[in-house]
Amino acid sequence: MDTQLKKGVLEMCILHQLREQEAYGYEIMKVIKEVFPDVYDGSIYAILRRLNADGHTESHMMESQNGPPRKYYRITTAGRLYLQEASAEWAILIAGVQKLGL
Repeated sequence: MDTQLKKGVLEMCILHQLREQEAYGYEIMKVIKEVFPDVYDGSIYAILRRLNADGHTESHMMESQNGPPRKYYRITTAGRLYLQEASAEWAILIAGVQKLGL
């Protein structure tokens, strides 16, 4: 899959995961890799950093009973809006492709 297309899809998938509850990086990565096994761990963390820098997520550290503190991510209001817009664009893209018979 094209790198730029995959990046956009992964951003949507990560934000979609965070809609209901916050999660830590490894937890997010495991779910994404179940669907996209060819994605590198580093790519997912890079997307998480970018989403955070862009204000679509925010993060905080939380103590863990099973090791060092973990960085948890949660979606922001701006992230919810971005996800809504990206999902609408995705639906238009899918409809157009299907209209062409692909």
